[in-house]
Amino acid sequence: MPASARALASLLLGLLLTSAPGALGVRPGLVARITAKGLEYVAKEGLVALQRELHEITLPDFDGDFKIKHVGRGNYEFHSLDIRSCELLASALTPLPGQGLSLSISDSSIQVHGKWKVRKSFLRLQGSFDLWVKGVTISVNLVLGSEPSGRPTVTASACSSHIHDVEVDLSGALGWLVNLFHDEIESKLQRTLESKICEAVQESVTSDLQPYLQTLPVTTEIDSFAGIDYSLMEPPRATAQMLDVMLKVPPTSNLRLTTKSFRPFVPRLAKRYPDMNLELQGRVASAPVLNFSPGNLSLAPQMEIEAFVLLPGSVKEPVFQLGVAANVSAMLTFNASKITGFLKPEKIQVELKESKVGVFNVELLEALLNYYLINTLYREVNEKLAKGFRLPLLKHIQLSDPVLQIHKDFLFLGTNIQYLRV
Repeated sequence: MPASARALASLLLGLLLTSAPGALGVRPGLVARITAKGLEYVAKEGLVALQRELHEITLPDFDGDFKIKHVGRGNYEFHSLDIRSCELLASALTPLPGQGLSLSISDSSIQVHGKWKVRKSFLRLQGSFDLWVKGVTISVNLVLGSEPSGRPTVTASACSSHIHDVEVDLSGALGWLVNLFHDEIESKLQRTLESKICEAVQESVTSDLQPYLQTLPVTTEIDSFAGIDYSLMEPPRATAQMLDVMLKVPPTSNLRLTTKSFRPFVPRLAKRYPDMNLELQGRVASAPVLNFSPGNLSLAPQMEIEAFVLLPGSVKEPVFQLGVAANVSAMLTFNASKITGFLKPEKIQVELKESKVGVFNVELLEALLNYYLINTLYREVNEKLAKGFRLPLLKHIQLSDPVLQIHKDFLFLGTNIQYLRV
C-alpha cells in the first residue's frame, strides 16, 4: 500500500477521534472547570509551598545606640535572627474576574529565634530571645495568562501583608531591654517582615508555581502521524464562582509527504512537481451532530484535506482538495487518570473538491483508505484506546471518584483531585 494512503488514513483518524463542536472556530474542545471546592483544596496545598518559602526568609541584624534613664548610654545588637516555625492556618482562593485568582491568608503566626548583645562602657551583656509574630495576614493577586506554547502562566501582583502583634521573650528578664526592643526594634522588624513576606510570596510564585504550571502536557500522541492538542486557547477565565480553563483538543493536522507518493492517484502531480515535498492539511469542515446512547456516542463529521506543494522560498502552492465523509461509533469509559474506549470500524467516502493537476483517481484512493482503516489502523488505535489516553493533568495530580455523564452535545467528566506531595 502506498505510504500516502497510510499517512492520509492516520490523519483522517486523528480528525475523527477529536472532531467535536468545540474543535471548530474559537470554541474549546475541552473545558476544565475548577469549582469553589477545588479552589479551596488548591489554596490548602498552596500553603504548604508558601510555608516552605517563608522558612527560607533571611532577616537582617538590628543595631544602634540607646540612652535609658538609670541605665545610661550604650549600644545594642539583635542578630542571628532565624525563623523557627511558620503556621499559615486560614486561607481562601477566590476567582478575580478578568484577572485570575485572589489569595488571602489570615490567622497565621511566625516564631523567630535570635541573639542579643548590649555594651555599656566596660559592661557587656548577651543572651538569646524568642519572638512570636501573631495575626499575620497576607493578600496577593495571581494574574493568570497563557504563553505561545499553550501552557498557563502566573504572576503575583498587589501583594500586601500585615502583622497585628509581636511578643518577645528575652533571656535574663531585663525589663529595660524589653522596653528597648519595643521602642527601637519592634516597628523596624515588623516592617522588614511584612516586606520579606511579600518577597517570599513572589519567589514562591516564580520558583514553585510557575514551573509547576509548565508541567501541563499540551500534546498527546495518537500514532506516528497524529496527536491531540491540549494547549490553552486563551488565559484561564475567572468568573464569580469558578475558574475555567479552555483547552483546544483538536488534532495536529499537518502531514508532509512527497509528490512521488501520490503518483498512483494523480499522475500529473509528480510530473509537474518532481520529487518535491507535499503538505496535507486536514480540518473538520462543520460541527458534527453527536448522537448519544448509554455508554456510546456516534457522529458523522465532514472533513476536508487540502494539499500544498512546498516550493522554494517557503511558498505553498495548492494542488488539490478532498472532501471526506465518515461515520464514527465509540464506546467510552473514564477512570482516575485516563479515558479508554473502542471505535467501531466504519467506511469513509472520499470526494474530489478541486484538482489543479488534472485527473485524480478518487475511487482508488477511497478503496485503499478503507482497506487500511478497517484492517489495520482501527485495530491499532483500538489497542491504544484500550490502554487509554491520559488526561492533561499537572504533575503529581491524581483523580478520584470519576463520573462520566452524557449530555446534549457534550460529555461531562467530573472528578475530585488530589495533589501527591513529594
